[in-house]
Amino acid sequence: MKIKSASFIATAVRPSQYPSPELPEIAFAGRSNVGKSALINQLLNRKKLVKTSATPGRTQCINFFLVNNAFYFVDLPGYGYAKVPANIQKRWGPMVEQYLKRRDSLKSVILILDIRRVPTKEDLQLLSWLHHYNIPAPVVLTKADKLTKNKQYQQTKEIAQELACTTEELVVFSSKSGQGKDLLWRRIKSLLH
Repeated sequence: MKIKSASFIATAVRPSQYPSPELPEIAFAGRSNVGKSALINQLLNRKKLVKTSATPGRTQCINFFLVNNAFYFVDLPGYGYAKVPANIQKRWGPMVEQYLKRRDSLKSVILILDIRRVPTKEDLQLLSWLHHYNIPAPVVLTKADKLTKNKQYQQTKEIAQELACTTEELVVFSSKSGQGKDLLWRRIKSLLH
C-alpha cells in the first residue's frame, strides 16, 4: 500500500477520548517487547512515528494513528510485563476490553507474537477472546531476522500447532528487512474492505 500520510491523532484511556468512529480501525496487540511499535513503523514507512522503547511496558494508553486520511492504526498497550506497576496493569485489562468490545469501527486486531517464543497463556487467552467476539485476528510473528530461514520454518510450524492453525495463516515478519510486509498489507486491505 502506498502511504501518503500517517500521523498521531490521539491517546486515550476512555471512550470519550477516542477519535470519532467514522473510519475503520485496525488494532495491534501483543506482549510487551514483542516489536509492535517497530512493526507499525515499518508498515507506515516511518522511523519514529510510533515510539519504541528499550523498556517494555511503556505504552500504557490506546494510541490512534490516522493513515492516508482513510483509516486508523490503533496501538494497544502491551501485556504480560511483570515490572509494570500492579495498579497500571489492573487498568490495562478493562481499558483494552472496553475498546475491543464497544468499538464498532474496529475491523480487526492483529495479534503480534515473537517468532522465537511459543505463545503464552495470555496470548492464547486474547486470541480465544477475540474469536469469541468474532473479531478477525490475523497473527504476525515478528523478529524473523533473528532466526535462520530453517529456524523460522521450524518455529512457524510449532506456533501454528499451538494456535491450531496452518502455517499459511501466519505472517512471518521482520521490521528490519521488511520480510512479510507486503503479505501483511494484503491481509490488512482485505480486512478494511
